[in-house]
Amino acid sequence: MEGTIFSLLPPLIAILMVVLTRKVLLSLGVGILAGGLVLTEFSVGETIQKIWGSFATIFYADGALNTSNLFILLFLLILGVITAFISIIGGSRAFGEWALQRIKTRRGAHLLTAVLGIIIFIDDYFNALAVGQVSRPVTDRQRVSRAKLAYLIDSTSAPVCVIAPFSSWGAYIITVVGSILAAHGMSNVSAFSAFVQMIPMNFYVFTALIMVFVVSVFDINIGPMKKHEERAIRTGEVTDPEKGAVPGELKEDLPVSENGRVFDLILPIIVLMIGTIGAMLWTGYQATEGQATIFTMFENTNVPNSLMIGGLSGLVVTLVLFIARTRQSNELSNSVLGKGIVAGIKSMLPAIYILLLAWMIGDLIGQLKSGEFLAGIVESSNLNIAFLPVVLFIIAGIMAFSTGTSWGTFGIMLPIAGDIVGNIEPELLLPALAAVLAGSVYGDHCSPISDTTILSSTGAGSHHIDHVMTQLPYAIISAVISIIGYIVLGLTESTAAGLGTVMVLLVVFVLVTRKKGNITETSLEK
Repeated sequence: MEGTIFSLLPPLIAILMVVLTRKVLLSLGVGILAGGLVLTEFSVGETIQKIWGSFATIFYADGALNTSNLFILLFLLILGVITAFISIIGGSRAFGEWALQRIKTRRGAHLLTAVLGIIIFIDDYFNALAVGQVSRPVTDRQRVSRAKLAYLIDSTSAPVCVIAPFSSWGAYIITVVGSILAAHGMSNVSAFSAFVQMIPMNFYVFTALIMVFVVSVFDINIGPMKKHEERAIRTGEVTDPEKGAVPGELKEDLPVSENGRVFDLILPIIVLMIGTIGAMLWTGYQATEGQATIFTMFENTNVPNSLMIGGLSGLVVTLVLFIARTRQSNELSNSVLGKGIVAGIKSMLPAIYILLLAWMIGDLIGQLKSGEFLAGIVESSNLNIAFLPVVLFIIAGIMAFSTGTSWGTFGIMLPIAGDIVGNIEPELLLPALAAVLAGSVYGDHCSPISDTTILSSTGAGSHHIDHVMTQLPYAIISAVISIIGYIVLGLTESTAAGLGTVMVLLVVFVLVTRKKGNITETSLEK
């Protein structure tokens, strides 16, 4: 059943169950079971073997430890421990009090998160987790729901990474685009130049980013987001209290130092950032053959290893600050050390459970060749060439949504888009490739099985299903606007006309929803 319409059943079952039951782990588990049954044509014994194999490869593959996955999991645990000790030494509390004096509105808290999301563009994993750690004390003080925080994080991380040439995403995309240009004999433009030219053609990125700032400035809350924001403003509860444990949230009643400083939060985060970025450049330099440039270093970098090195650097600094505080005063004792480590690890376990199941279902979906089936539909279609950018956007979105991976969609759909368009209408090659990138990010944004979506929930300390359901309306609106833009681009072969259409539609959206979506004033009056 590989590569057929039946290959779409497991991801569709998992996603449908998430929407209907709001139970992420159960839904992913059922999707995994469905994937195993479809792969083995409903042989129970072989299904068990398939599922076990999918789980085992997370930790051990190709005769060696799967260090990439292991380091990502360890980085999450380390980040949980760092968060616990920053709280213990009073860093989070001090930063919250400092920010409360300077950021006195919800709008300011929104904009702080959005700006940080754009500035920290090196890698989406790192972006999601680091921005959440810095912004959470501020947004909590301003009664911004964790679902809103997760949306702001998620909708700035991947969109910025996909258009930033000096990021792990940009380097990967430039490499793929370079091979496509070479395959079609297009030596008049370099891969880097083509990437830069594609940036204004990535309509979803601009729509999503502008939407973030529109939502931040005008406090527009639509769909399920309105409910979460109203509860946060009225009661101060930034998460749904009926849903239990929150990924990334400390559950233990840990002691908190009264002498905390903003420095106690900022220093570990800065060391974490410098350590991670430095490690990315170093691992990229070591893996580069010939002359090493910033681009080649990011192209060849090892992100999981770099996250691990950066995480350990931040952890060492955090523990040094903790030990120094215990020696300076009697309010903290060394006995808190073990309690803080355990609490930090426990806080990340819900996110790790979700991530493990997401990786398993992703592996099974890969074996089912769901992506290849969808790609084959595009290749066999006989559509008007003018509509190919919008069709590629939609297919890439469906593929990323179903598989939970934008990178996997890039790898499959970019060469296909190049083959279809490059031989027929070379003028539309770059718009077609940009449409694939845009659709992949859109599908990844909407998918509950996407690791980026999971880590955005974790970084924000939001229930995963709340993040998925509240982000969905904004992502869909951005996608609809982008689709209209790609139709205009295809018909006119003008990037300016397509981008102009997108901007006009965004203005219309603001005018229509500004008053209806703003609940701050009415809620505070009650």
